[in-house]
Amino acid sequence: MTCMASPNRQHLSDIRGISRMACDATAGITRVVERMHRTIQLRPWPFGEAASGRTRGITGLVYRSIQGITRLIGVGVDSSLAPIAALLPEGESGPARDAFLSVLNGVYGDYLSRTGNPLAMDMSLRYQSRRVDPEVPPGVAGQHRDGAAAGRLLLLVHGLCLNDRQWQGQGHDHGAALAEDLGYLPLYLRYNSGLHVESNGMALAGILETLVSHWPHPVQELVIVGYSMGGLVARSACQHGADAGHAWPERLRKLVFLATPQHGAPLERGGQWLDYVMDLSPYSAPLTRIGRQRSAGISDLCHGSIRAGSDEPVALPAGVQCYAAAAILAERPGVLDQRLIGDGLVPLDSALGRHPDPERSLAIPQDRQWIGYRMGHLEMLYRTEVYAQLRAWLAGSA
Repeated sequence: MTCMASPNRQHLSDIRGISRMACDATAGITRVVERMHRTIQLRPWPFGEAASGRTRGITGLVYRSIQGITRLIGVGVDSSLAPIAALLPEGESGPARDAFLSVLNGVYGDYLSRTGNPLAMDMSLRYQSRRVDPEVPPGVAGQHRDGAAAGRLLLLVHGLCLNDRQWQGQGHDHGAALAEDLGYLPLYLRYNSGLHVESNGMALAGILETLVSHWPHPVQELVIVGYSMGGLVARSACQHGADAGHAWPERLRKLVFLATPQHGAPLERGGQWLDYVMDLSPYSAPLTRIGRQRSAGISDLCHGSIRAGSDEPVALPAGVQCYAAAAILAERPGVLDQRLIGDGLVPLDSALGRHPDPERSLAIPQDRQWIGYRMGHLEMLYRTEVYAQLRAWLAGSA
C-alpha cells in the first residue's frame, strides 16, 4: 500500500501560488472578453484602433461582478492558508516539481516575481542539487578534491524554462564529467528565466562577487559555461561586474557558449510579428493581451538582448577566452540553417555570434567555434561530441 506524502510548506505554497494565478487569469480573461464585447457593440471598421472604455449597464455590472468575486475568492484562499504554513515542516523539492516551476517561471516569471507569487524562483547557486550559500561556501569546497578546493571553479548556467538538474541527461552531466576529468569544482546556477536577462545578469554578478570574496582559498580560475539563454545571462553578468568594479571578472578565464542566441531567435520574432498583425483589427486586438503575457525573458530572446529594452551591441568581456558551440539539424550547413533553422531554435550564425554588421559581430576566432551536425538544441546538454569539445577547450591553453 502506497503512503501519501505528508503535507509540508512547499505543498501549501504551491496551492497558494496556483490559486493566485487562477484568480489573476480569470480576471484577465474577463477583461479580454469585455473588450471584445465592447468592440462588437460599437461595430467599428475591420481595421483601426481597438475600442476603449468598458461596457455599461447590466452587461458592465456582470463583468465587474465577476472580477470582484474573483478577487474576494483569491484573498480568502490566500489569507486562510498563510497562517497554516508556519505549522508545517519545510519539505524538499523534487525533480518533477523543479521542472514544473522552471517552465512556469520561464513563461510567466516576471509576472510571478512582480506579484510576489510563492511560485516565483529566486536565484541560487547549487552543488549536487543542494543550495550553496555564497557567504558560507567552505562546506562545498571541503566535499571536493583538493585541486578544485584550491580555487578552480566551473559555473554552469542553464537556459530558458530549465533548471540546474537538467544538465543531467542520458546518464551524462557536462559539469560532473569536467570535474572528474579536469578537476574543476562544478557549481550550477538556478534562476527565474522569465525575468529580463539584464536583471538575472546583475543578480549573478552580485552572487559571484560574494562567492569569490568568501571562498576559503584564492580563486585561481573561474570558467562559465552558458547554455542557450544562460550564455546571455553570463555575458550580462560580465558587463555588470566590470561596470561595478567587481573582483570576480579578473578570475574569469574562459566563457563557453552552448547554442546561445547571441543575435536572437526567430521564434520569438515570429511571436512579436503575430502580435503586430492581430493589433491591426479592433476585433482581434484584445486577444493580443493574452499573447503578450509571455515573459520578459522570452521577449529578450527576440534579438538576444542583454540590456532591458535595448538591442544595442555589447562586446564580449575583454581578456577572457570565449568559445561558441552550435548545432544544426542537417548533415551540412546551408543558408536556412545559418539564418533560420539551425538546431531547431537557434540559427547557426546567431549561435556562433556572426553578424553582417561588424559592430554586432562577436568575432569569436574560428578555432574557438564548433558545429555539431544532425543535432538538436536540447541535445547540446548531453551529446558526447559536445562534451569532447568542451573538454578540449577547457584543457587547452587557448
